[in-house]
Amino acid sequence: MTSPTTADGGAAPAWQAILALTAMELRLALRRGETLVATAVLPVVVLVFFSSVSILPVDVARPVDFLLPGSISFAIVATSLVSHGITTAYDRFYGVLKRLGGSPLSRAELIAAKILAVLVVEAVQVSVLVGAASVLLGWSAPAGASVGLLVVAVLLGTVALAGAGLVLAGTLRAETMLAVANILLVASLILGGVVLPISELPAPLAAIAEALPAAALSDALQIALGATGDAAGSLTLLAGWGVASVGLAVATFRWE
Repeated sequence: MTSPTTADGGAAPAWQAILALTAMELRLALRRGETLVATAVLPVVVLVFFSSVSILPVDVARPVDFLLPGSISFAIVATSLVSHGITTAYDRFYGVLKRLGGSPLSRAELIAAKILAVLVVEAVQVSVLVGAASVLLGWSAPAGASVGLLVVAVLLGTVALAGAGLVLAGTLRAETMLAVANILLVASLILGGVVLPISELPAPLAAIAEALPAAALSDALQIALGATGDAAGSLTLLAGWGVASVGLAVATFRWE
């Protein structure tokens, strides 16, 4: 793909380039059907399995009330950090991004387009998870649920995690990125507040988890879906991670 141009042959406005690359990213994602299935199915499996067994050390009326926000967080980690990071690293390895690097497209525009494409995929994932929770587990949104907070948490979490994924994908070799991303996916199950509350972790692990975006995202989603608490601290942490990771990605991303 080359950067879009105007009728007179000049470079297209940045927003047109971003939308064109976003559309290309989504087309490529549809061709990687096995990746989409994995990132969509695995969080649903986590949600349904752990909701069906009595092993959660958490005091809630129904396990699904705790697990749905955690599963949404896990889906965002799986898509924006792991799957997106791996595919971007291999795009560098196979020279796909080298052609873009020779076009007027900037690194900032590339990163913006990739994050937008991830957000589209995640909108579908969140819908699937909420649908599975409702149909299979009888979940319904409590009175204290906030759609606005849910949207803000997903946006900030995606920017933070996708930015981190792009920092890794833009600097590591593809094989190394594959290994690191899968380690991070497993770590998010333990440290991300997905199936185990952060308060149940040993103090040193809890301290690490509380500084990471996955746990902050889980906490914000818990509150968005009806848990009591103030999400301001978690949203601030996510915003900080987002600014830092995206800024670092723009500064350091290598096309090849």
